[in-house]
Amino acid sequence: MTASARPLGQAALIALVVGNMIGSGVFLLPAALAPYGAASLLGWALTLAGALLLATVYAWLARAIRNHGGAYGYARRAFGDSVGFVVAWSYWVCTWSANAAIAVAFAGSLGAVWPEATATPLRSAACALGALWICTAVNLAGVREAARVQMLTTLLKLVPLVLFGLLGLGWVHAGAYRPFNPSGLPLFGVATSVAALTLWAMLGFEAATVPTGVVRDPERTVPRATVIGMLVAGLATMLACTVVIGLLPPQELHGSAAPMVAAAAHVWGPVAGLGLAVVATISCFGALNGWVLLQAQTPLAAAQDGLFPARFARLDARGTPAFGLLLSSGLASALIVANYSRTLVALFTFSILLSTATTLLPYVVSVLAWWRTEPHARAWRRLLAAGALAYAFWALVGTGGESLLWAGVLVLLGLPILAWQRLRTPSASARSGS
Repeated sequence: MTASARPLGQAALIALVVGNMIGSGVFLLPAALAPYGAASLLGWALTLAGALLLATVYAWLARAIRNHGGAYGYARRAFGDSVGFVVAWSYWVCTWSANAAIAVAFAGSLGAVWPEATATPLRSAACALGALWICTAVNLAGVREAARVQMLTTLLKLVPLVLFGLLGLGWVHAGAYRPFNPSGLPLFGVATSVAALTLWAMLGFEAATVPTGVVRDPERTVPRATVIGMLVAGLATMLACTVVIGLLPPQELHGSAAPMVAAAAHVWGPVAGLGLAVVATISCFGALNGWVLLQAQTPLAAAQDGLFPARFARLDARGTPAFGLLLSSGLASALIVANYSRTLVALFTFSILLSTATTLLPYVVSVLAWWRTEPHARAWRRLLAAGALAYAFWALVGTGGESLLWAGVLVLLGLPILAWQRLRTPSASARSGS
């Protein structure tokens, strides 16, 4: 592709990473962490360290292996078509299930601004679906238009979020962090459970590695965007979530559909709460826009290699993989509708655990792909990669049995498609003569 056909530059790519990471998690996650109290900080610290290790490995891979599709491209290069397909399928499930969670979080934030919009579970589901399909329409207009929306929404949410975290530190009181571990679970068990939940807030650091087919100078811009975006978004998210725990009474925190908004209102009054609710709504919309952009990119890359059905590889007049966008949004919509009777917090928690479980497999395989493609790497790099691998396995255990079961079923559902594709077309390796 020519430079003009690659609309994503360094600034847009960093905005994609930061915008995808700072979305629903930072505004709604404190409610899911409420049962663990201040002990959740243990999981946060481990998550931030683990995500940084994973982001570093992804940056190395982006320099070493030029590809389109992120983890899928790395897996296929290192282990062949079958493993590549499983990773592509798993990451695809991750993206559309993540979009369901973000859309639900959007509804929760909108409800703080306009309570009537989410007065019933049916209305909440309708708001979530509306946001999802608006973002789908934006992305159908083209990658360049989606990138512009992403840069604007990232700026509108990052600055207020950092200000909230810094100002909130002055209002935090130590009593809010007692008891330290209200769940009564062993600290290791708390850290493991929290790691799975807080990893949701870190998902997206790999976003820059996925759409490299539309990125200018990917060998230089992708690694930088991955590490810079992860550090900016990760530190801002951890700061803000920690402050919320110290501002809001536990009983109010646990039942809130928009805990950060409630914290701002509790400390500074309803006007501040309303302002932060607007920021949260923009934030969720921006993250949803970024993840909708990604949801068709991995299937596009796999289809171009003959591993996904050819329809995923077809581009419309705007260069958009319309079929993948529409199908993915349809599946996310089905997940929202099937679970709309749950409370917002319960639906959000289920969706993020499902999304986290399905994205951890690509993380694990990506680290293993680096080991295979860089067998003579320096000892310190191998040590960091081992830490990233250990963290990914540990977080996978923390997602819980229900999420792992659903993730396993969804991944297995993709295997008949792989078998069908192999019957219809020769493998990509055979076509390339390798």
